[in-house]
Amino acid sequence: MQNWLLPEYIEDVMPAEAARIESLRRQLLDLFAVNGYQYVIPPTLEYLESLITGTGRDLDLATFKVVDQLTGRLMGIRADTTPQAARIDAHMLNYQGVSRLCYAGTVLRTKPDGLARTREPLQLGAELFGHAGIESDVEIQRLMIKALQLLGLKTLHVDFSHVGIFESLINAGNINQALEAGLYAALLSKDKAAVADLAKELDATIQQALMGLTDLNGDVSVLQKAERTLPKLPAIGKALQDLNAIAAKLSDLNVQVGFDLSELRGYHYHSGIVFAAYAQGYAGPVALGGRYDEVGQAFGRARPATGFSLDLRGVVTALGPTALIKAILAPAGEDAELLKKIQALRAEGQVVIQELPNVKTQLNELNCDRRLVQKNNAWQVEKI
Repeated sequence: MQNWLLPEYIEDVMPAEAARIESLRRQLLDLFAVNGYQYVIPPTLEYLESLITGTGRDLDLATFKVVDQLTGRLMGIRADTTPQAARIDAHMLNYQGVSRLCYAGTVLRTKPDGLARTREPLQLGAELFGHAGIESDVEIQRLMIKALQLLGLKTLHVDFSHVGIFESLINAGNINQALEAGLYAALLSKDKAAVADLAKELDATIQQALMGLTDLNGDVSVLQKAERTLPKLPAIGKALQDLNAIAAKLSDLNVQVGFDLSELRGYHYHSGIVFAAYAQGYAGPVALGGRYDEVGQAFGRARPATGFSLDLRGVVTALGPTALIKAILAPAGEDAELLKKIQALRAEGQVVIQELPNVKTQLNELNCDRRLVQKNNAWQVEKI
């Protein structure tokens, strides 16, 4: 067995890509900071209950489990940082008002997903706790859009849905848990025939509404169609009102806004508006988010919450090949003027690599396109 092989869908990040990821990570965290989001670094490993309670079966299946050798309790390696942020808000900070948190760190998942098809995404995100109104949803969505634009993504499209619409139909139809799971899966796959078959024993109004969700996707006119065709239930009316407000409040940004009312990703986790951002040239969503007011309840302190996250490594991978910054080669030695020149160039942000004695320099490996040479008693930079 080759002992240098890595597990499937786990890989090293090489220097050029790693440098680009780290540069963008710093810029994004700076963006979050000036918007009032405080940086936290949760642990990679926690007791399993903290990581998955209240988040639904999907996150449970995505989480690697290990046994704590100190206590014998089951632990999990985080597959998503959002529950950890909710725990920090509920018990570590314990703010009475609004709290804004952000994070950037690797998560580990049992199966590959995302743009990079990896089991080890670099998840970066922002969460807002303590406000239940549409204004906090919009704040998070605008921050997500600014973050994606900072990454250099053009022609952004954000799709919105609201899990309350499906939930209202489930409750109005008095649908059992098994049938709810089947309808959820059928709607996620946009399988109208499967929805019709599963709903055939239901009240005609609920049946038609569930089938109609598969057709309710497109621009803002979808919301007017939904108002005409969906049952006049208070929760559905409020959901459509909120989605209309979103469309109006994001109109000043250079993004396309769409709606897909059968998009139920994270249905057992989210509690309101959910959204996914797409960019031209990318096969899947570049960022995901939504409202999840119920998660904090698992920590004994239910708080309204909304947030988003993205896989920074996936976005950078999809951006295409990355080149290392070219460096300046300096000769070996301890000449005072040489060392002073090297220090000055590095202070300007230039990469300067000084040769070591008794080693043959490999210019292609060092990525140098200039060198320091001494001319007229002064050290000067010349092209190689």
